[in-house]
Amino acid sequence: MLENLDALLLARIQFAFTVSFHFFFPAFSIGLASYLAVLEALWLKTGKSVYHDLFKYWIKIFAIAFAMGVVSGIVMSYQFGTNWSVFSDKAGPVIGPLMAYEVLTAFFLEAGFLGVMLFGMEKVGKKLHFAATLMVALGTFVSAFWILSVNSWMQTPTGYEIGANGQFLPGPSWWDIVFNPSFPYRLVHTVMAAYLTTAFVVGAVGAWHLLKDRANPHARTMFSMAMWMAAIVTPLQIFAGDMHGLNTLEHQPAKVMAMEGHYQSHPDGAPLILFGIPDSDAKTIRYAIEIPKASSLILKHDLNAPLAGLDTIPDDQEPPVGMLFWSFRIMVGIGFAMLGIGLWSLWGRARGRLFDMPWLHRAAVLMGPSGFAAVLAGWITTEVGRQPYVIYGLLRTADAASPLDAPAVAASLLAFILVYFAVFGIGVWYILKLMGKAPHAGEHGIEYSDVGPIRTAGITPGPTQNPGGETLPSAKPEKEPA
Repeated sequence: MLENLDALLLARIQFAFTVSFHFFFPAFSIGLASYLAVLEALWLKTGKSVYHDLFKYWIKIFAIAFAMGVVSGIVMSYQFGTNWSVFSDKAGPVIGPLMAYEVLTAFFLEAGFLGVMLFGMEKVGKKLHFAATLMVALGTFVSAFWILSVNSWMQTPTGYEIGANGQFLPGPSWWDIVFNPSFPYRLVHTVMAAYLTTAFVVGAVGAWHLLKDRANPHARTMFSMAMWMAAIVTPLQIFAGDMHGLNTLEHQPAKVMAMEGHYQSHPDGAPLILFGIPDSDAKTIRYAIEIPKASSLILKHDLNAPLAGLDTIPDDQEPPVGMLFWSFRIMVGIGFAMLGIGLWSLWGRARGRLFDMPWLHRAAVLMGPSGFAAVLAGWITTEVGRQPYVIYGLLRTADAASPLDAPAVAASLLAFILVYFAVFGIGVWYILKLMGKAPHAGEHGIEYSDVGPIRTAGITPGPTQNPGGETLPSAKPEKEPA
């Protein structure tokens, strides 16, 4: 029963549950906002109605995902004030302004232009509407910038001073706090993960409809665009991940030791352990399948380079090895599966059979949720690897929690579980329902004409015009995408 668990563990479970739910939606909406901007740019440049139809198709899905991301994110501030009040008190002078900057920049951009983006296609000029779409896409990136700066500072704290009451205070330069050592790597890695998450969702939807109708030009276009992203961005993401790993080795070596499963130091080159069963009691990986000295080659670019193990770390400072070991392998495994899909699509494209490969399409459908699994596994690797600290090396998680009784935390956790699965379950179901409908010529987007007396009366509006007097283009057969 939840009531019998420790209050600290319950608070950690509650934050992990809510932030995991929340992370899914920004990971999708960041990439989808940029995809919508690309679709609108292509429509304006080429005049091809297929891009306009796809914009209207995906903007409905974006609106729901964006709304659920906003709602699920509000809960974070609630928990900072209730379950983690000591952390808020000690770290507030540093992280408070950073989170306020997100509101003053990203939130204002998104709130100011989202309405124009969603409802203004027929109310403002094409250029102004495109500018609004760009601002929303920029807002999602700026939001990720500030949130990841906060998280990265907690991982690699710099630029702070310790006050007389034990608070973390900003030092002479805010830039040392914002651009802390791990932030650039984490920003690039996370944003590209969001783009890949969206690409594989778009690719899965396109593949699903290609399996039903191989001649659907809209499905062909979205599948082609998604596979280009998979083929181009996945190798870049693997490279960025490697750079991020090297940075982590420099600043958080215990995290890398746990990820690699290195309980013992290796003075003559460390093996790359592919699989095995971590046994923290015996300090070993049982049934290990490994490549000799490959870990030293990856991490130090030298087969014989020595690598320290967890035997150099006090037991009370070790992160949980089992969870880290497997979450890291899930993330990496999904990354290489994405690379395989991208290379497969290049092979099919080169042979002119990209839209005539049902097994590729089936594989793309199966890989649709892979981005969400990868970002969740990556988040677990990042956050669990920081333990037992909430601010790495400076403030322990156990010392950051509020003095609450376990039943109080258990009650709010149970409420969150019930509400989240009910509310967001319905939202996800509706998104999947929208995705299940094939995009078509003259796609219907989100418009003011969808509500109010016109819709209620069952009157279908006639052709709509923008302020410039130009009738929006209707879909017509286009040249099939390359």
